[in-house]
Amino acid sequence: MAMSIADQIRRYWDADAATYDQMPSHRPTSAGEIAAWSSALARLLPAPPSRVLDCGAGTGFLSLIAARLGHKVTALDLSPGMLAKLHDRATAEGVGVEIVEGPADQPPPGPFDAVMERHLLWTLPDPVAALRAWRAVAPGGRLVVIESVRGDADRAEALKAKARALLGRARGRHADHHAPYSDALLAALPMGRSTSPSQVVETVSAAGWPDPWLERLHDVEWATAVGLPMPDRLLGVAPRFTVTAG
Repeated sequence: MAMSIADQIRRYWDADAATYDQMPSHRPTSAGEIAAWSSALARLLPAPPSRVLDCGAGTGFLSLIAARLGHKVTALDLSPGMLAKLHDRATAEGVGVEIVEGPADQPPPGPFDAVMERHLLWTLPDPVAALRAWRAVAPGGRLVVIESVRGDADRAEALKAKARALLGRARGRHADHHAPYSDALLAALPMGRSTSPSQVVETVSAAGWPDPWLERLHDVEWATAVGLPMPDRLLGVAPRFTVTAG
């Protein structure tokens, strides 16, 4: 029997969990980057203490920042391997995070004051259905979607991404993940091959979240790029942006 899309995605991220946190793009470790992300979440989320659902939480980068800011965080992820890493890190830091294993379109009942995600939408078979489910468990809450420009959504950025990848390989730097998604799996995902700000705004609106607001995360980009060696710094990083609603 053919494996379902959900099972393929779960298996992929379970395999990726072993090395995921070794990539600075996944879990920044510099004080400047962490401060920039903390500042962004402090501004984007409701005032603490709020009930925050982190969808596609992975190993918990955003979950732990939100918990440190004083929020009551529930971390949802399809991958038990990723959530095990989150649990270990939260325990080591003495930070309380509720962990729930499950698909993004089946969130815990809440109610939540905010729902956030980072780089999840591209790997969802039905992003609109997931966003609608999040709206149902946070009917009066805020949505914080954090994404990057990916793939061929912007030709200039696509060329820069290829140049960054070539430079990384020349320096012996490992790829961001243990393997790429298969072409068949990417074809089954609406945002699998590219993600653009306008596409995310349209998806959020289609799911019924009111008044979406698009903003580029310049401080996060700057804090990431300033720590890069030359000539990496000249190529910069993929544009980060957030869409908030609610």
